[in-house]
Amino acid sequence: MSAKLHLAKPDDIEKLLSLVMRYHAFEGIERTEEQERAALQPLLEGTPHGVAYLIGPRTSPVGYIVISFGYSVELGGIDGFIDEFFIRERLRGRGLGGEVLRTLLPALAENGLMALHLEVSSENESARRLYGRLGFQPRDSFHLMTRSF
Repeated sequence: MSAKLHLAKPDDIEKLLSLVMRYHAFEGIERTEEQERAALQPLLEGTPHGVAYLIGPRTSPVGYIVISFGYSVELGGIDGFIDEFFIRERLRGRGLGGEVLRTLLPALAENGLMALHLEVSSENESARRLYGRLGFQPRDSFHLMTRSF
């Protein structure tokens, strides 16, 4: 299986939505299909706030990754956050996630991204090892804190 990436476009909504719903069910995230569709549509229409990529064959993707963009004075410019990263269960553990990131990281840097952040469960050892091998490090003395509105 190849980690070929395709920038998701409006006509990819049903494929992407199916993967998102699958990932959210896996993670126990409760959102309606309408909420998911509303959150995805701006990404597919070219908002400057983020991008969604389909992973694998465009006709039958095996996963997706969503990157949201922000700005950091501390880090020197545009930064990003891996908002969601999902690969179908049967394909995990085969190196596909690493291949996706090894393809995507240089492309993001070439387009001006200064830093990329992610959140990973402290219990997900395999993901933490993967991210560590790719240069992601915990920031000592910093903890991600969130307030939802």
